[in-house]
Amino acid sequence: EENGHQNKKLKSDVDEEDAEDQNKKSPKRKIVLLMAYSGKGYHGMQRNVGSSQFKTIEDDLVSALVQSGCIPENHGEDMKKMSFQRCARTDKGVSAAGQIVSLKVRLIDDILEKINNHLPSHIRILGLKRVTGGFNSKNKCDARTYSYMLPTFAFAHKDHDVQEELYRLDRETLERVNQLLACYKGTHNFHNFTSQKGPRDPSAKRYIMEMYCGEPFVRENVEFAVIQVKGQSFMMHQIRKMIGLVIAIVKGYAAESIMERSWGEEKVDVPKAPGLGLVLEKVHFEKYNRRFGNDGLHEPLEWTEEEEKIAVFKEQYIYPTIISTEREEKSMANWLKTLPIHDFNSSAVEMQTNNKNSKKSSDLEGSDGCGDDSD
Repeated sequence: EENGHQNKKLKSDVDEEDAEDQNKKSPKRKIVLLMAYSGKGYHGMQRNVGSSQFKTIEDDLVSALVQSGCIPENHGEDMKKMSFQRCARTDKGVSAAGQIVSLKVRLIDDILEKINNHLPSHIRILGLKRVTGGFNSKNKCDARTYSYMLPTFAFAHKDHDVQEELYRLDRETLERVNQLLACYKGTHNFHNFTSQKGPRDPSAKRYIMEMYCGEPFVRENVEFAVIQVKGQSFMMHQIRKMIGLVIAIVKGYAAESIMERSWGEEKVDVPKAPGLGLVLEKVHFEKYNRRFGNDGLHEPLEWTEEEEKIAVFKEQYIYPTIISTEREEKSMANWLKTLPIHDFNSSAVEMQTNNKNSKKSSDLEGSDGCGDDSD
């Protein structure tokens, strides 16, 4: 009592012992975290260790995991040490309402609250479940569902002079959009919908389970609609190009036959819709759930109890960001102006002849004036 310094020292020793005891009591366990985030201002989900120039969602997540005490600091520097795996790599600016990451952590008390305390409000951990030791969120995922929110004036025919705020999507156009989106269902060769994949690359074949556009709704005087797509897996830019091509057809820039042609071997110029509006909605683990979901040790990876939290997060952070950014930056309106530049009719041979003097990449990538996002 007489020596205040000694008391302080003793207290710090006790704190350290408590922390060590806590770590001993909290062995590392494999878990999954349900994440939601607004991707604006980030260069995608995946961390690029050693590159502080491009901030990613995982940079903020790893920092929060270290600060909350559920992983040691060196695990943040080498993510393999905690067996970290994200279910989907989202591109620059893309948001998520149901991203899943798997990793080994110390199951400390109030873990979700502690992690969230060290995260910005536009990134939230909404749920946690224990999983099998060998679980890998990317490999065990059967399917992914994305949504794409866009202003409906994107579907106005090019020959009609429309005022963006006054445009309303009519029933006939919505039906046409849905007929075209339904054509993507099944297995197709999507080599024209990504970069750096040839027509004979087996990995360019992808299976789409469903794709449709929902009923339009008005926000801040502008009418929007949401396209949903569920597929086994998607390549870089694939969804944006799938939507870009449908917009080009509906607007009258491209013939409907281009869709069938794009799945063939020739190179087709497919435009890439803006990244704003794309949201990873949900990831599916049907096989895992059948095998382990009711084994008495593990819970099925379903998030019905978290659905309300997901809906609230989307209303608070994702939709307002998409709407305000669209209104301020006019990303869709500006991108629509680039559609006439595309050559939807030429064969690959004609395109190569026309582009002999241009940069090699413009022919190979089918560039639409947008740089590649980090994926």
